[in-house]
Amino acid sequence: MGKLDVKILRYLTPEDFRVLTAIEMGMKNHELVPALLATQIANLRYGGVHKLLKEMCKHKLLSYERGKRYDGYRLTNAGYDYLALKVLTQRGTIRSFGNQIGIGKESNIYVVANEEETPLCLKLHRLGRTCFRNIKGKRDYHQHRHSASWLYLSRISATREFAYMKALLDRGFPVPKPIDFNRHCIVMELVEGGPLCNINEVDNVETLYDELMDLIVRLGNHGVIHGDFNEFNIMIKDDGKPVIIDFPQMVSTEHENAEAYFERDVNCIRDFFKRRFGYESELYPTFQDISREDSIDAEVKASGFARQIEKEIDTFLIENGIDYKEEKDNIDNEDSEDSEEETYENCVDNIEDLKCQLKDLQLQNEIVVKEEFNASIRDPALNNDDEHLKKISMVPCPDKQSNTENEYKGNNENVTVENVIINEKHDDFTLYDLSSNAENEAVCFYDDTRSIRSVSTAATIAPDVIKKRTKLALDKRERSQAKRALAKGEASAVTRIRRDNRATIKESTGIWGWE
Repeated sequence: MGKLDVKILRYLTPEDFRVLTAIEMGMKNHELVPALLATQIANLRYGGVHKLLKEMCKHKLLSYERGKRYDGYRLTNAGYDYLALKVLTQRGTIRSFGNQIGIGKESNIYVVANEEETPLCLKLHRLGRTCFRNIKGKRDYHQHRHSASWLYLSRISATREFAYMKALLDRGFPVPKPIDFNRHCIVMELVEGGPLCNINEVDNVETLYDELMDLIVRLGNHGVIHGDFNEFNIMIKDDGKPVIIDFPQMVSTEHENAEAYFERDVNCIRDFFKRRFGYESELYPTFQDISREDSIDAEVKASGFARQIEKEIDTFLIENGIDYKEEKDNIDNEDSEDSEEETYENCVDNIEDLKCQLKDLQLQNEIVVKEEFNASIRDPALNNDDEHLKKISMVPCPDKQSNTENEYKGNNENVTVENVIINEKHDDFTLYDLSSNAENEAVCFYDDTRSIRSVSTAATIAPDVIKKRTKLALDKRERSQAKRALAKGEASAVTRIRRDNRATIKESTGIWGWE
């Protein structure tokens, strides 16, 4: 996982954090974020994303990896820590960073200070360590997902612990005061004391034992079970009072294994007091001793809690005169606002694609309307043209001047009428002048007929539509080229794999009997 070094934090520019945020956003639906996608998300004004990515990899805030299908960048724990610390610093929650005071299977503990130089405790969740990887079987963080990144699971764990601490503190439980959180970081009150596992002597063993057992029962009465209530998660203050820490694994008393978790918490305390202080008592609580007084599990949606159980608990609490509806409604409203924000972010991610699709549909509709309009104009003109051609084919030789003049006069009237109709329907059509020379009347009539037919059949698409079609084709070509473009300085992963396979085949001569 690596040790956290915050020296570089003061030298990072807003562009650096913008690139880190772009990688974080890309990891929502990518295991490895391609450099081209990171460039599009970051959208820096003056470019230079590739240089910043290399700098981030140099400081180990990002990691460049080669995947089976494509290569890309991944956010490291240090980079995720920097994003969270940047936000907490801007809020004024943290101003200075101290030493590491604790480490666990899923978290690191540091001492920090605020603007008033008050010492605080910073907890960084670190899910994914080799000693504790069975998250899917022990926690319900995945919900409907088959897999998720360790950074995202760490964020869920921190969010739940902050909610538990706030709910327990409001009900008078001895827990550290939660101050602020962001992503996987929680800032809380620093407890002046040490863990119970480091204490060898106490003034009154029986009193401490009774207080710890009472805390287990009180938690059960409020609808939750700690799940890891042992000497490592109990702090003893300087005045001898116990303080409970570490809450991500808490479950509801309605969980299917709630009784087993409750008995395990009780046995952990009994075994420790027997081993360390030589104290063994026959008085210890059981799961049947729990009598529900409140519903913290319903407030924070603890593991093992369901909607049907919530209705039953509501009925039970109303019958006993306990009403927590107002608090629950406020929490539901906050959850709905969060879900609306997530939905809005997803819509913003796809807004560009929707705009392109909308433009395509609008252009298609305009083209269809234009074609229907042109077809309605072209059909009557074609019918009249066919009649004119038939009449022309039946015109006698030019030796008979009278017949030619009569035929020409009749056709001349039809042509004039047709030209007037076409001119009224379409502004681009123009009337054609006929020659008054009697010797060339038949030839002129034939030329006018051909010209009228060419006008009525050739001008089927307006110039504006042609321009829009051309622009649409160019836009599609640019988008396709952008999709196929490779990031600068990076080879295609598929091509690299094929090249490696060919080299392996050439080097592996003699395996199957040939040389």
